[in-house]
Amino acid sequence: MKMKFNFLGGADIVGRMAMTIEGDNKTMLVEYGISPTKPPQYPLPVPGKIDHIFLTHSHLDHCGMIPAVCGKQNCELFTTPLSAEISELMMYDSLKIAKAEGYPEPYQAADIERTMQHVVPLTFEDTIELGHLDVTLHSAGHVPGATMFEFKGDNSTLYTGDIHTEDQKLVLGARPLDCKNLFIEGTYGGRNHPPKEDTINAFIAKIDEVIDRGGIVIVPVFAVGRTQEIMLLLKNLGYEMWVDGMGRSVTNLFLDYPEYIRNAKSLRAAKRTFNEVRNAGSRKRAIKGQIIVTTGGMLDGGPVLSYLHTLKDDPKNAILLVGYQADDTNGRMLMDQGCINLDGEVVKVACEVQKFDFSAHAGHDQIVQFIRDCDPENVIFMHSETRELFLPDLQDDYHVMLPEVNKPFELDV
Repeated sequence: MKMKFNFLGGADIVGRMAMTIEGDNKTMLVEYGISPTKPPQYPLPVPGKIDHIFLTHSHLDHCGMIPAVCGKQNCELFTTPLSAEISELMMYDSLKIAKAEGYPEPYQAADIERTMQHVVPLTFEDTIELGHLDVTLHSAGHVPGATMFEFKGDNSTLYTGDIHTEDQKLVLGARPLDCKNLFIEGTYGGRNHPPKEDTINAFIAKIDEVIDRGGIVIVPVFAVGRTQEIMLLLKNLGYEMWVDGMGRSVTNLFLDYPEYIRNAKSLRAAKRTFNEVRNAGSRKRAIKGQIIVTTGGMLDGGPVLSYLHTLKDDPKNAILLVGYQADDTNGRMLMDQGCINLDGEVVKVACEVQKFDFSAHAGHDQIVQFIRDCDPENVIFMHSETRELFLPDLQDDYHVMLPEVNKPFELDV
């Protein structure tokens, strides 16, 4: 059975993922995200009626625009219940930011409500029948609840979304599947991660060093996944630690769905070792503590900015970055220029700044190995600005495709 695939976004960039699948008398949408730039960037509009939407996970670059389709067209949304609940948080937060920044609102709160009403909750290894296609969910190993979708017609097609193949403290890594067509992310094309234990040891050694000299450690984090991974890493250190921002709510959601995390008991223990910032009073107490784990991960919004106001001028303090810092963000400016934009003014940061690689994406060699273990005929790269760097490793053994946005192609499914 031939089906037509078309990327509406995210093929050759990291962000605003969106792809349609047409055939078998239906049009399906796999993800519909935004790039949370200033202003946000959106995928192309969907071409008419959508019958079903598939969501791999709850990061904004995958879920952020789904209400603009699902909330208006009332189509079914297939995802895990955990991804659905966290996506709802992210969508409302995205609307709040649009209002605060004066950006056009791409949908309304009512669209989010209708989207949630059309969620069809599925878990790993569940299979649904859609005409001549069977669709099965498999863990993607990226963040809790993240899924790969396997589409089976005459052949098998695997869409990975974002994946990590290495076990993390929070989730186990993705496992390969035999398939004919493999749609795979290539975020880290040309780059490998350092050994994880080396990164963890260097991170904890730096924290000890900063606290020994009388400083305070600020760890800016993403709410979904990174907050909890860092809490698990730090839970046995014995310092006075605080957690602030949306990550607190996400941690509680993870614990509501323990089947999607590696060790719920360990995450509950980590939660107990952190003081939770719930109001302005506890935020003042946190500044007198030793470690503050807080959103936002790229320093562009969230509670981290209030801490930086107070702590940025003391060289004894340290900002330890543990996530991707996109171009045009405060985090990237801090790394490149040693300054940040606070309340519209660019100011120097005197405290120490260091970045650690705690990525939840597979590195270059891990992606290549995953592809070889799946052993497909066709490899379709997406979610990457460096896709061509995979060609030397793969083009002799596989038909490698680097699709462009709005240039449809057909595959046997």
